[in-house]
Amino acid sequence: MNFRQIEAFRAVIISGTASRAAELMGVTQPAVSRLIGELEAKVGFPLFDRVRGRLIPTPEAEIFYRDVETSFRGLDRLRSTAARIRDFGSGHIRVASLAAAGSTIVPRAVRKFRDAFPSAIVTLNIMSSASVRNHVVDGEFDLGLAADEVDLSGVEHQVFGSFPALCAIPPGHPLAEKKVIHPSDFHGVDYVALSPDDRARLQFDRLCEEAGSKPNLAIETPFAITACTLALEGVGVGIVNPLAVDGFAQRGLILRPFEPAVYFKSFLLFRPDMQKAILVRAFVTALLEVRNSRNLSA
Repeated sequence: MNFRQIEAFRAVIISGTASRAAELMGVTQPAVSRLIGELEAKVGFPLFDRVRGRLIPTPEAEIFYRDVETSFRGLDRLRSTAARIRDFGSGHIRVASLAAAGSTIVPRAVRKFRDAFPSAIVTLNIMSSASVRNHVVDGEFDLGLAADEVDLSGVEHQVFGSFPALCAIPPGHPLAEKKVIHPSDFHGVDYVALSPDDRARLQFDRLCEEAGSKPNLAIETPFAITACTLALEGVGVGIVNPLAVDGFAQRGLILRPFEPAVYFKSFLLFRPDMQKAILVRAFVTALLEVRNSRNLSA
């Protein structure tokens, strides 16, 4: 049996006559009758009794129709799925982000994205940049946002931004009186540091060494948000990613520019087979719009 024969059988069941079935299928009535005859020959039992010009399903046909209808419901779902993928992508996007952006600009991007695609589902995980890279390469996430210390080999990527660091200063700290912080200002000051492999920290350490400045290392943390919290608690002064500072000034944290500039560079990472998916492109657009609305340079 073939699909066209099954389609003719279903059309006759739904419409009750071969002529109406022919209209549903866009064929002639003899073509429908031929298809039904061929299907009866294939299944080995009669499907219809001919009564006063109407085709009355036999008991065997009614049993057969149950599975036919189930199959067509499956086909309808496939058509809907195909249309959704064509118009909106897969309907589910999985995003992994470094912590600095994961609690600030990424949630804002999720809101903008869902304004455009309200039926889409977003999975958002916050993790280290190295983990972001590995999960994207392994195909577990469609899109990643990671810092520049990650290995970019084997992963599609584009620059998301290069953002000048801010100095996070505890309330009441002597450095809070300064408008701009320099490496020499850190000499003898308790210092909240990022991880030793963080590129921004390496830049900062080099600048301090060139200036002959020796901060007092108080604590190390991989997360700029944690560095902001530690600075707010008075543990020390930190160099932080500007993506991570939302809400801290309102809580009393002092934020100042640092010169010479230290940059936090980040990349968007893509699964090789997902970069051109509609939802991925739309989410990237939302991220860039949020970035631009905050006057953060690319």
